[in-house]
Amino acid sequence: MQFLRGQKYFWKLPPFDKKQIFSIASSYNLSVPIAHTLFSRGYVDKKLIDEFLFSSFEKDVSDAVQLKDAQKAVDRILQAIKNKEKILIVGDYDVDGITSSALMLICLLPLHARINFFIPNRVKDGYGLATKVVERAGQNGYSVIITVDNGITAFEPALKAKELSIDLIITDHHRPHDHVPDAFAIINPNQVDCAYPFKLFAGVGVIFKVMSLLYKQLKKELPAKAYELLLLGTIADVVPLLGENRFWVRHGLNYINKIQSKSFLALKKNGKIQKPYIDSTDIGFNITPQINALGRLEDSRQAVGFLIGSDSAQVQEVARVLFELNQARKDIEKDVLAQVVALVEQKKIDVERENIIIAASTSWPPGVIGLVASRLVGLYGKPTILLHLTKNGIAKGSCRSIAEFNMFDALNANADLLNQFGGHSQAAGLSLPIDNIPKLKEKLEALIAQQLSPFDLQQKIVLDAQVTLPDVNNKFFDDLNHLQPFGHGNHQPLFHIDEVVLIQPPQLLKNAHVKCSIFADGIIKPLMFFNRPEVFDLLIAQNQEPFTIAATVGQNYWNGKTTVQLYGTDIAISKEASNDNNH
Repeated sequence: MQFLRGQKYFWKLPPFDKKQIFSIASSYNLSVPIAHTLFSRGYVDKKLIDEFLFSSFEKDVSDAVQLKDAQKAVDRILQAIKNKEKILIVGDYDVDGITSSALMLICLLPLHARINFFIPNRVKDGYGLATKVVERAGQNGYSVIITVDNGITAFEPALKAKELSIDLIITDHHRPHDHVPDAFAIINPNQVDCAYPFKLFAGVGVIFKVMSLLYKQLKKELPAKAYELLLLGTIADVVPLLGENRFWVRHGLNYINKIQSKSFLALKKNGKIQKPYIDSTDIGFNITPQINALGRLEDSRQAVGFLIGSDSAQVQEVARVLFELNQARKDIEKDVLAQVVALVEQKKIDVERENIIIAASTSWPPGVIGLVASRLVGLYGKPTILLHLTKNGIAKGSCRSIAEFNMFDALNANADLLNQFGGHSQAAGLSLPIDNIPKLKEKLEALIAQQLSPFDLQQKIVLDAQVTLPDVNNKFFDDLNHLQPFGHGNHQPLFHIDEVVLIQPPQLLKNAHVKCSIFADGIIKPLMFFNRPEVFDLLIAQNQEPFTIAATVGQNYWNGKTTVQLYGTDIAISKEASNDNNH
């Protein structure tokens, strides 16, 4: 395995076997860089390549009855509908929780269920099912509570539900702790004793499976809107777009590119999307952040109503609010990021010596700190925890991590310092007494030092294939689309292009982005670096000398015209590669 030192990252160079790559290219009629990408990602034989390229319901989708407790939950929901019992959905304030709640409503309302929903307010209520919500449900005559995208750590609320004779059905996808709540039914594929073969659903995927089983039992077709909601929640929650997720996202993209609901059309208009075909990247960067903004800054009940709404005027009004909130969210996020970057520049956070970034403030809205933590991991390559300090001595926050460090396991190892935590290996939430923050920092620093080498902590990118500028043609783009949808677990291919030169001085846009044109092999292509202002000086210094770029290849749509666009990730001046055995 070889690495090349770029200006910001170590580049993990792709493996190369000319015979195998050309065999894939000819067998599947693919351009060589796309065949090389499949080879680099481990799709090396016909069975693996066919499984990846050709999704099918029969191959990729398992029967929901295999989900532990799914049948039990379906039977209880149907009994509640028959007996006209009141059902309460308890969701979450992110896109996954909002789409999960909306999906249940659009599936159960046509069946004449007596159903209502509760989305906790991030600041007032906190995350997940709370004991006071169960108590209030009991007072209001609810006999069934169904959680979506939460509940796997709701130990006390589960006991309260039992005490009040409320049947609690938990549907969740977060990793369980070493035991689970005492509930009527728990549907979570990550339970050790759950036989369902696919484990990587978002919360919306889990409740989609339960609703699929219910509708199958009734011999009815699921409402078409369910596929749109499944698409939005799955992409927004950044679960791997592989296996069954890949199938449903492909299915959802086909659906929304033919039929778009009033709410989707409004979000598309807000996002200024003019492309002829909407892909997973458009959903992740333009559509779902708008829904997220409402859950992050205001009352997310409106978002559920908006997603299932059929009243055009009402949908347009909420869309306007979402647009404004999303703009405000971007400004707040930028401000919080600038504050943490300033702490790094002042050496109050020393990224040269410290291996985890932990920062806290009373003024940071809890709704944006997870997004900022992700940006900081990208900037510095360090696991990051950002905390909102409350008046009652508790810090509540979000963690984001690097692939080499499992944050969930690290928090679990220090659970004695925390009030609660939950999540996944690279993204988690937590709360702890403010006084425990220094101790947690010390413990996590020790854990990282023990588990990771200095090279593990270097920022790295993984290159998929080499490409030349003449390779980037219509055939290349057609073949690239076979690898879609792109997202977590199936990122947009990153190519290296060797020996390119500038044909004119670069431009610095908004003091943040660098635009230039490069030349190689008789071809000129535009190249754009987003949020990499330091690249400007490097390119100026490079002048007419050749360099290597790491870039994704995309298409730019403007005024009805489609042009090729390279999006730079890094540049390398020297082509000397080093073997990772030295690290």
